[in-house]
Amino acid sequence: MNRGKTLQILLVLLGLLFVAGVYPLVGSVRSSWQANKEDCLPMFLSLYVTLGIFLLLAARNPAANRGVIAFTAWSSFAHGAVMAIMAVHVTSAREGLLMAGAVLGVIGVALIVLAPAKSSGFAYST
Repeated sequence: MNRGKTLQILLVLLGLLFVAGVYPLVGSVRSSWQANKEDCLPMFLSLYVTLGIFLLLAARNPAANRGVIAFTAWSSFAHGAVMAIMAVHVTSAREGLLMAGAVLGVIGVALIVLAPAKSSGFAYST
């Protein structure tokens, strides 16, 4: 399997995974509003659901959507790093935070490795 096809499959899988967050998003928003409490979960889920839609669209033509792919990779690194730092301070959730951070790191690395090459932007004619 070539690199481009592998990237497309990864984008579709990540897109579907992120879009699947719409179900817990609806439940989380509803329960947060009913309990009148603040919760960052709906915020994160809304961002990931939106990102999932854009990843599904990017799978059609990854070379034209390098920015979406790069954003997904680097935001995964950032989110994973925050989770790793939180694991130091929130000992009761340390294992889950470290596992989720590692998964986000793997997603980021996979996207960077498989990302399409940057085109030069210049067309040469002879």
